[in-house]
Order: sequence, then C-alpha cells, then structure tokens
Amino acid sequence: MSTYPGPEALIYGLPLAFLAGFIDAVAGGGGTITLPTLFFMGLSPAHAVATNKLLAIFGSASSTYQYARSRHIETALVVRLIPLALLGSALGAYLVHFIDPNIFKTLVGVVILGVGALVLLNKRLGLEDRYPGLTARTLAITLPGTFIIGLYDGFIGPGTGTFLMFVFTLAGFNLVKASGNARAINFATNAGAFVLFLLQGNMVFWIGLPMGVANALGAYVGAKMAMLRGSAFVKWMYGLIVVLVAAKLFAGH
Repeated sequence: MSTYPGPEALIYGLPLAFLAGFIDAVAGGGGTITLPTLFFMGLSPAHAVATNKLLAIFGSASSTYQYARSRHIETALVVRLIPLALLGSALGAYLVHFIDPNIFKTLVGVVILGVGALVLLNKRLGLEDRYPGLTARTLAITLPGTFIIGLYDGFIGPGTGTFLMFVFTLAGFNLVKASGNARAINFATNAGAFVLFLLQGNMVFWIGLPMGVANALGAYVGAKMAMLRGSAFVKWMYGLIVVLVAAKLFAGH
C-alpha cells in the first residue's frame, strides 16, 4: 500500500510539474522530473506511473496544440507515424513482463549520450529546416525509427520525446519542428497509455489533475519559448535533457 501524501505535497509538486512541462515542450524528458516527484510524494510504483500519465497527457496536449497552431507539425508525416508508435509502445509494454528492463538501461544511456553528442557537435544539424517531404529517405528514417522508439517507450520510457526529436532532425527538420512532431506523437502514445491506466484504476486524481494543469501551463510557456527563441535555444535545452535522461538511466531508477 502507498502512504498517500497530504495536500501540502502539491506545494512542491505543482512547480515541479510546471518545470517538467516547460522542459518537455522544448526538448522532451519531462517525465524524468515528474515521475521521481510522484515517488517522493509516497505513491507506489503502480500509482506513480499511472498518475504520471494522467498529468503528462495535459502537458503533451498543450504543447501539441501550440506547435500545431503555429504550423510546426508536419501532419502528413505524423499521422503515418502515430500507428507505428502505438504498436511499438504496446509491444514494449508486453515485453517488459518477460525481460528485465535494467539489462538495457545502461546501453540506452550510452546511446542517448552518443545521440546528444552528435546533435551538439554537428553545428549545423537541426538549425535549418531541410525537410524534403515524404520521400523514400524520409520514410526509411522515420517509420522504423518511430516504431523502435515506441517500443522503447512502452518498455522503459525516459527520454522518448528526446529520441523522437533526433529521428526528425535526421529526416531534415530543424529542432523546433522536430520538437513539434515529437510532441504530437508523444500525445498519441500518452493518450493510449492513459486509457489503459485509467481502466486499471491506479490514478490518484487529486494529485494528477492539479499537477496536470501545472504541466500544461509549463508546456504552453515552453512551446512558446521554443518557437520564439528558435532552434539554437532548443539545441541548448536538448543537450541538457540528454544528460538528465542518461543520468536517470545510469542510476537505474
């Protein structure tokens, strides 16, 4: 049984949810803040993971809307990728019952550090929009990439949006549009997971709903900031989140 916190836990829960929404809207990785916060509040793993999806759907909806209304989401591509992300996520959630996720955490931590280094050391990568449209090369990068990252999302999770941004950057998008596309796919996978967790009955609504509102407000500000400041700002934030996600994976939590 969880030892449920009192309402005073929201004194630190709300600002951390806002911060997580801001960071997630810019570069992904917001769950590396909110999930440990929910554990620190005293929720059991089942309740913390379910409640985290409740608040995450607020933030991902908010940022997706902001990017979409400013035309920073490539809808024709994203609608083709969402089914693969959902399929991969469902498969990953199934495999987690048979394989110890801790076996892969160190490997994934190394991979995401390598990804981050590639983005940051290549001075031009992600700063200009060179998306060629729905070409064979675009689909060859994004279709398998989205499925694999969806599988990772269902299997382990931290940094899914950050990995998606890398795939979209490789496909030719600047980092602002890569973030918009990643947020849209994250919203779809969050919505799918939300329905499953809702049916399981593990959500703590009096915590998840107010933290969800704070997360959405943070995501609104983060998306606005990313579009206002441009890809150079997103690139700096991206490097920060890569380190945060890798640290979480290496820590084994």
